[in-house]
Amino acid sequence: MLEAEPDNTMVMFGLAKEYEKSGQYYEVIDILEKYLSKADDEGNAYGTLATAYDNTGQREKAIETLKKGIEVSMAHGHPSIANEYRTTLDVDYESEPPA
Repeated sequence: MLEAEPDNTMVMFGLAKEYEKSGQYYEVIDILEKYLSKADDEGNAYGTLATAYDNTGQREKAIETLKKGIEVSMAHGHPSIANEYRTTLDVDYESEPPA
């Protein structure tokens, strides 16, 4: 379907979710980076993209993506998504305590 409509953001997001289900995280990253360059996402894609970055060892990109997701979610009036991303940052990405 994406081949027939390469700019269809709904298809792009759906395909990214299918890749996520099958653990194809590099494909998730590829599709969602394209998706976010074309779509006015309200926050959901950022969490999926951050997870894909994390699962491919790209921790800093995951953190940056969650922060952007907080900003976008709040701008679109979705504080619950923003709070979910804040919690993920706090729980999964907090700094190591000094030795």
